[in-house]
Amino acid sequence: MLSYRRVLRLPGVRVILLLTWLARLPPTAMGVTLTLHVVTDLGRGYGAAGLVGTATMLGSALGAPLIGRLIDRYGLRPVLALCGVASTAFWIGAPWLPYPVLVTIALPAGMLVVPVGSISRQVLTTLVPPEQRRSAYSLESVLTEASFMVGPAAGIAISTQFSGTAALLAIGAGFAVGSFLLYWHNPPIRTRTEAVTGERPAMREWLTRPLAATLCTATGALFCLAGTELATLAALRATGDVSWTGPVIVAMCVASAVGGIVHGAVRRSLSLTPLLILLTLLVIPAGLFAQPWWLLAIALIPTNVACAPTLASITEEVGRLAPARVRGEAMGLLDSSTRLGLALGSPVVGFAIDHASAAWGFAAAGIGGLGIASAGLALRLRMGLAKPVPAP
Repeated sequence: MLSYRRVLRLPGVRVILLLTWLARLPPTAMGVTLTLHVVTDLGRGYGAAGLVGTATMLGSALGAPLIGRLIDRYGLRPVLALCGVASTAFWIGAPWLPYPVLVTIALPAGMLVVPVGSISRQVLTTLVPPEQRRSAYSLESVLTEASFMVGPAAGIAISTQFSGTAALLAIGAGFAVGSFLLYWHNPPIRTRTEAVTGERPAMREWLTRPLAATLCTATGALFCLAGTELATLAALRATGDVSWTGPVIVAMCVASAVGGIVHGAVRRSLSLTPLLILLTLLVIPAGLFAQPWWLLAIALIPTNVACAPTLASITEEVGRLAPARVRGEAMGLLDSSTRLGLALGSPVVGFAIDHASAAWGFAAAGIGGLGIASAGLALRLRMGLAKPVPAP
């Protein structure tokens, strides 16, 4: 734990971790809240609910590199102002939109979603020296899991105890508050020694094979995570235990947080390839233990132990390989890769659930995630550890 104390003593680290944790609460509640809204309030199926999530995530995947480039060029505050207003407006208006309009508007709204994850990773890369970044990224992953304990549970509670409209309005208000706090704090995105002058390097110069392999792995990992979340909700709804969704998600997040704490504290941990394999394979049999709800929670613990370490390893690789001059765009590409995985995971696993069962949803999440990541895994196994690209 000494490594974590050293990271937290660094100037600015505690503040940015707290602010980004708060700003992450609305995005973590989006998926499950939209699913309940579409399935319950609009009377559609899980595939239709996944399509709305796909539109949102596809938009954010397309927009993330552009948003990252804007951060590189204009700084953080103008981007936060633009994205904060757009995200707040979409979620406040979402409850009154008919399904076809909701699907249509979700794409452009997703392009302007507040890039909390990208901002957090970019700022931590600036504030933390390279030898301490594994601990910093692991700590960030643990706090991300903590936000997943609060966000989805709060979204479900508001949806079931009040209404889906109230839950969507709360997400809109959360985006407004989180964007304002980050705008007010205005954390650094580069160190004083990192050059920002001169011509911007072409993408082909810094988007190397090792970086592309890491981005592909990120897509597979998030496909698995998105599919697991949807399959969990469907399994609990099928057995009449949907009210226990919050505790099950909390158990999943605690398992992931424990894995992340260990990953960042030990001197040597598993590398990205075995972590990704464990994450995807261990979720496949979870559907065999869908009832009672607490047994499902226990069955999901092994795969979630690998969750935070996998995400931390992905972030560490991107931060190591990306030059400082294009760090915003590189982190945007990481956001695109993860959101592409989220966008693909929801409808594919939703299709498996609608046409088979929740148990097949878990299998689709694991097999599909491993299949997508296989290209990146093949590159990583072929190249071994890649050397970082020198900053221009």
